[in-house]
Amino acid sequence: MKSSSEDDVRRSVQPQAAPMRRSLFRKYFLAFFAAVIVPLVVSGIGDAWFGYREQRSMLSALLRVEATSAAHKIQSFLDGIRDRLGWTVQQAWTADAEGHRLDALRVMRQAPAIVSITLIDDVGAERLHISRIDLNRMEGGLDRSGDPAVVGVRSNGMWFGPVTFRDGSEPFMTMAMAGNRKASGIVVAEINLKLVWTVVSEIRVGSRGRAFVLDQTGRLIAHPDISKVLQGTDEKTAAAYTRLRDEIAAAGGEATTARNAENEPVVTAMAAIPNLGWTVFVEQAQAEAFAPLYASLWRTGGLLFAAAVFAAALAYWLAKRMTGPIRLLEEGTEKIGAGQFEHRIDIATGDEFERLADRFNEMARELAVSRDRSERIARLKRFLAPQVAELVERSGDESVLAGQRAEVVAVFCDLRGFTAFSAHAEPEEIMQVLREYYEALGAIITRYEATLTNFAADGLMVLVNAPVPCADPALRAVEMAIDMQDDIQRLIAEWRLRGHAIGFGIGLAMGWATVGRIGYEARVDYTAIGHVVNLASRLCSSAADQQILVDHAVAQSVRGEILLVALGPRRLKGFDEQIPAWKVGTRSGRSNGVHEPIEGLNG
Repeated sequence: MKSSSEDDVRRSVQPQAAPMRRSLFRKYFLAFFAAVIVPLVVSGIGDAWFGYREQRSMLSALLRVEATSAAHKIQSFLDGIRDRLGWTVQQAWTADAEGHRLDALRVMRQAPAIVSITLIDDVGAERLHISRIDLNRMEGGLDRSGDPAVVGVRSNGMWFGPVTFRDGSEPFMTMAMAGNRKASGIVVAEINLKLVWTVVSEIRVGSRGRAFVLDQTGRLIAHPDISKVLQGTDEKTAAAYTRLRDEIAAAGGEATTARNAENEPVVTAMAAIPNLGWTVFVEQAQAEAFAPLYASLWRTGGLLFAAAVFAAALAYWLAKRMTGPIRLLEEGTEKIGAGQFEHRIDIATGDEFERLADRFNEMARELAVSRDRSERIARLKRFLAPQVAELVERSGDESVLAGQRAEVVAVFCDLRGFTAFSAHAEPEEIMQVLREYYEALGAIITRYEATLTNFAADGLMVLVNAPVPCADPALRAVEMAIDMQDDIQRLIAEWRLRGHAIGFGIGLAMGWATVGRIGYEARVDYTAIGHVVNLASRLCSSAADQQILVDHAVAQSVRGEILLVALGPRRLKGFDEQIPAWKVGTRSGRSNGVHEPIEGLNG
């Protein structure tokens, strides 16, 4: 039979199934995600943000440089023509007309973009007209005072006409200016703006960037695709260009992201040509402008994906590496919890798992030792007091339980009238009486560290001074018997109230006997065999209720310590001659030192 302490140990190591809230793979993946992927995401967002700002700043600078350069070239082109036209209005018309003609021809030779030059005197009459494509006229005398060019010059000193397209192919513009003196008149020149188209066509920003020029009304006057210029600018397109110009102006001249007239997302910058009211735009498609940034984002996304795959693979590998030992540990704890203390957990990982497995194996060995010890103690406690059993087990020497000769005090006790009581009482009542009876006696036997060898029904046998010797065994046995009698008499008083006529008697004898274990492998008892055992048993049978009878050896050993009353010789069953007996007195008589004469103890 297993002891209760072993059951407690087994329950303590029995694994308790707990619901698994999250797997190791998920925990490891989340940990690696937080440790690797989150920093990559934060770094990628930071790089994208700062990269976007740097790229946009660089694009703004580049586009503004290109727009400013184009505007400067167009302005320089027109300024050069203006300076050359100034030579034609330096002389007053009172001079020779041939000189004016030569000046005009020289200017046209130096400025191929000038298609025609018309000189008008101070009263608005045409005096000279020289053209590359029309007939020349000298002293035509046409009244030009109402021409927009003449009116504009007289108001501002300089006038630029709108851009027109001759024969639907090339752009032209009229420029007019007055001389330093009124008498010098006015020069009106028609200029081929093909150079402006050349300037915007040569601007390249990336592979898809382009430049174009708008006049002050939002009309497209120069574009790399000349067909867009020739188609003209409708109101919707002009409004789109005007809105684009306003957005850039609101951004302080910095390049901005917007949608062009074709509703394409672009990054664009502009530069103004103040004298003409024109605006040069340079734009680049956002997809191309931010291609390096998009490539960086794709690289970051690829790294994030690779990091996620790596984190998942690493988490799976670690979880797989841990679940194997954990499963072995779990199976081991189940077997150890089931009492298989010989089971060993074999883990050779060289890390904490191996160390934990070693600890479990050590625990199993200790539990096996504890089980064996508990079983030994359980066997010993069947006939020894618990503290005596602990002492024998702790010393590890069970030789004291082997058969040997020893001087012992045998104590027998049983209930008087128990047979008649059990014949009429209910089984439950009988068991209740016996339970109270043995609980009271067991506590006293344990307290006096005596050895309970056996009990049957209402009778039991106790040894004192075996297997563990003690001082004054007779005195200890008598004091134990007195405590037994006192406690049982209190129980008897309660039983009698319940209608049970029961008494209690005790017999003690001291002498030499053979003591030791007796029985077979499945059941072993510790007992004593000899004359002293039979004598104590017969004295118990002879004792009346409330009596404690002792033999001559016990009486002689406790002389002067315990109050004894000589009862004289008695004939006991199984003995040929009469045996002298003594009755143990009460504790009150012992405490005041009054002793009756004990006959036969002095020889």
